[in-house]
Amino acid sequence: MNDTPQRSRAVFSTEDFGLMKEAIGEHIKKIADDPRSAKFSNLYHRLGRLG
Repeated sequence: MNDTPQRSRAVFSTEDFGLMKEAIGEHIKKIADDPRSAKFSNLYHRLGRLG
């Protein structure tokens, strides 16, 4: 019996991060006057560091 935990598989591919960043970038433009745009902008930049 193998007690070593199995490595989890990635949920998103590298290409997915680029697509999400592009979609969020477009969304930020549409909600520029919304206070939530700052949160989306932060997410956009975090995604840029990943992929």
